[in-house]
Amino acid sequence: MVSAIVLAAGSGSRMNQKKEKQFLLLDGKPVLYYSLRTFEASIVDEIILVTKDKDIDYCRQEIVEKYGFTKVRRIVAGGRERYDSVQRGLKAADRRNNIVMIHDAARPFITNRMILDSISAARRYKACTVAVPVKDTIKVVDEYEFGVETPDRSTLYIIQTPQTFDRGLLLEAYDRLRASGDKDITDDTMIVERYLDQRVKMVEGSYKNIKITTPEDMPVAEALLSSL
Repeated sequence: MVSAIVLAAGSGSRMNQKKEKQFLLLDGKPVLYYSLRTFEASIVDEIILVTKDKDIDYCRQEIVEKYGFTKVRRIVAGGRERYDSVQRGLKAADRRNNIVMIHDAARPFITNRMILDSISAARRYKACTVAVPVKDTIKVVDEYEFGVETPDRSTLYIIQTPQTFDRGLLLEAYDRLRASGDKDITDDTMIVERYLDQRVKMVEGSYKNIKITTPEDMPVAEALLSSL
């Protein structure tokens, strides 16, 4: 059985908008709507929505109830950092579900194929993430912004979400993270790699699976939506 934790507690400061990016309208519906719709129609058994405390009623009334998302079993308040929000989502998820998916609400173009492939990979490898190969040459720079290294592009991937794990594995990794006091965590694959020495399988994503982060991303998202 599978739980999907959808993270919608970010502030979206780089959007320069009063409204958080996950609630901006994309073709008349909140950005968050699209990923919830995909999970709702998938084999996922439950959705845990993590948002700011002040946005819980809005999410319940204007998104979950309005659009009939019956798989959203709980809406919980997120924490200060992303990993705090994930941990709260984990605590709220049904303990009987042995697979957990973590997804950013600002990625509206997740597909059912990504969900199925991720679940299959997590059952086999215990940890996986959706990703795509980089297209451009990447430079490592020093503190003076001079290039010092050019990594082999064929070994580099852009990490997306969902990221999918064996529930017990992720819980153990989070226990060790909490004990360590580390703060330099940007996603969940880092946690299982760092604290459990767990290899993470790459699952084919899509270049359309963008994360809406800056104002320039909204016209791109609108164009992608119209092409689907």
